[in-house]
Amino acid sequence: MSERNDKPMWTPSTERMATTNMSRFIARIGKEYDAKVVDYPTLWQWSVEHPEKFWPEVWGFCGIQASRLWESVLEDADKMPGARWFTGTRLNFAENLLRFRDERTALVFRDESGNRTALTYAELYQQVARLAGAMRELGVQPGDRVAGFMPNRHETVIAMLAASSCGAIWSSCSPDFGINGVLDRFGQIEPKLLFTCDGYYYNGKTIDSLEPMRGVLEKLAVDKVVVIPEVQTAASTADLPNAVLWNDFLSDETEIEFEQLPFDHPLYIMYSSGTTGVPKCIVHGAGGTLMQHLKEHVLHTDLSRDDTLFYFTTCGWMMWNWLVSGLATGSTVVLFDGSPFHPGPEAMWQMVEEEGISVFGTSAKYIAAVDKAGYNPGKEVDLSRLKAILSTGSPLLPESYDFVYRDVKEDLQLSSISGGTDIISCFALGNPILPVYKGELQCRGLGMAVEIYDDEGNPVREEKGELVCEKPFPSMPIYFWNDEHGERYHSAYFDRFDNTWCHGDFAELTAHDGIIIHGRSDATLNPGGVRIGTAEIYRQVEKLDEVLESLAIGQQWKGDVRVVLFVRLKSGVTLDDELQSRIRKQIRANTTPRHVPAKIVAVTDIPRTISGKIVEMAVANVVHGRPVKNTDALANPEALEQFRDVPDLQTD
Repeated sequence: MSERNDKPMWTPSTERMATTNMSRFIARIGKEYDAKVVDYPTLWQWSVEHPEKFWPEVWGFCGIQASRLWESVLEDADKMPGARWFTGTRLNFAENLLRFRDERTALVFRDESGNRTALTYAELYQQVARLAGAMRELGVQPGDRVAGFMPNRHETVIAMLAASSCGAIWSSCSPDFGINGVLDRFGQIEPKLLFTCDGYYYNGKTIDSLEPMRGVLEKLAVDKVVVIPEVQTAASTADLPNAVLWNDFLSDETEIEFEQLPFDHPLYIMYSSGTTGVPKCIVHGAGGTLMQHLKEHVLHTDLSRDDTLFYFTTCGWMMWNWLVSGLATGSTVVLFDGSPFHPGPEAMWQMVEEEGISVFGTSAKYIAAVDKAGYNPGKEVDLSRLKAILSTGSPLLPESYDFVYRDVKEDLQLSSISGGTDIISCFALGNPILPVYKGELQCRGLGMAVEIYDDEGNPVREEKGELVCEKPFPSMPIYFWNDEHGERYHSAYFDRFDNTWCHGDFAELTAHDGIIIHGRSDATLNPGGVRIGTAEIYRQVEKLDEVLESLAIGQQWKGDVRVVLFVRLKSGVTLDDELQSRIRKQIRANTTPRHVPAKIVAVTDIPRTISGKIVEMAVANVVHGRPVKNTDALANPEALEQFRDVPDLQTD
């Protein structure tokens, strides 16, 4: 059980609460359905007990557009997987994201080199129309795959919207994927049409995208490759098969023919990290993605047309898909491509001021890094429009809560959110009418029957266990690609507990109905048979100024498991006996003796996926002399060599 945390770090004012979409939604449900629904806990309970009423209310409240409404809200509700949502519905995802066609700003694209492009909703519609027309001329049909090997640019959004307007399935990965990483993904789904830039900027460098694309196209046949010039004003497509420049590909079409499709028509193909083998191709439906994202944007994030939404992400991470859905609210969506620390820690915060960003999303590691850098955004830039900070990718350290409320802004909703590629949304996230407690995610998402199970499958509170979801929800994957009988899908989530989604997070439900994530279940350590979440160790180690980041594994040793901690230290710092002693003392004082590492090893880099998540399992495999099956899924695979045959791990 975690230490009780009874004093909130932030509580919304009565005036602020009264104006939120969440408060209006509670009043609506209380009046129409159940007078006992008066606050968030009673609304959440009602939402999971009455999904056949709750989800249509989300539909109406968020203004989802469809050419034909449903015949049935939920069929086979007792089956996971197997439940079917909104059967009979016909809609188009892109049509919902392009419902506004006025002169308000829809998209702002910026990169680290200083380029900036802004499009109004009317201009965005026109550009999507020209590209969608070109796709139809090429013969793109519903169900065809359209892929992007793209930076996080406005053209990437336009390409996704054009593809989905035609009923095609969009899939993307960022251009920092290697050739094999791209082929491991796109080679499975065989796209008809592929988009790429000639290059991009990162950390002060210009990086070529066409060279790896040539390697990809040697083994991947596509009907057409569309190249967007970014780093070269006269990019050449001469040695790329079936290639054409963006402007030469566009049609003269001015209207979009939105293909009307079933609720569960495939929209996106996402990919598992692929660190243990070829990535799983996770297929998400248009209706479920739209409903979940609108629920999270409108109710949990309180977005309106007056907001400017930003999330630091690449096109290889699900947060890109989540971010782009903000267009359906009429907000301004800001895209950024490049290093968030170029030329320094001030870069993103200056953008917050310049663009008037009201909701700023990033990773937990980024917030910790800004804190370690000693930068004070609240003193340096104008954050008057900023009302919420969202964080995901890994658990947000308690010290990062302190940093945000001390050095960023006192009156701010700080929401750590958690879900994943698997559900293209969140199980636990923020809430504009609830307080923020240090180290906790504010609440379980509406309509998500999330519980914490012990090893026997019993729900527990204020104890660590497996994060599960007991009932179906609309954004469950509709299937895995090339998984004809659903065996891989079933084994991914439903083998542990029958008819219950087991997400793979080691978590805890708190006294406030919040959630604490203690790490991934597959990375849970078991010294002496006691389960320990790696995040519990990171929370303590990374409080020390000398430690930039850390990674813990369980090493098989003499019939048991011992905890091994790897630390990346600040420049000039040495891992001497005194620092090792302080690290152990910090962990012991704030956790338990079993959390204290038997070995502490300094490394210069920690391996992570391209989306920025550290990979404990890959490191454990290297330490134990086992192969790492797919290093192409890593942003820095060379870092793994530091963990091979470490002398200190061969001794007591």
